[in-house]
Amino acid sequence: MLTGKQKRYLRSLAHHVDPIFQVGKGGVNEHLIRHIQEALEVRELIKITVLNNSGEDRNEVGAELSEKSGAELVQVIGKIVVLYKESHDKKKIELPS
Repeated sequence: MLTGKQKRYLRSLAHHVDPIFQVGKGGVNEHLIRHIQEALEVRELIKITVLNNSGEDRNEVGAELSEKSGAELVQVIGKIVVLYKESHDKKKIELPS
């Protein structure tokens, strides 16, 4: 579980990151979850865009993505979801305590 200070730090890092996945009308599926897990292992911090045609609530999509991928939901702002998961092999981000 992330503290408020850690979430603020991750939000500041995520500001300069481009979204690498999109959730469209197909919604959240196992294929997308697997790709998100692989990207989190390499990058630790990713952004995902929820498209208008998805028809799902962005907060629910963010919660579902974080739960199924085992990541922490950092932020849902507008149509962007920010996820963080500490990498086992390629740790880059050092969280403040």
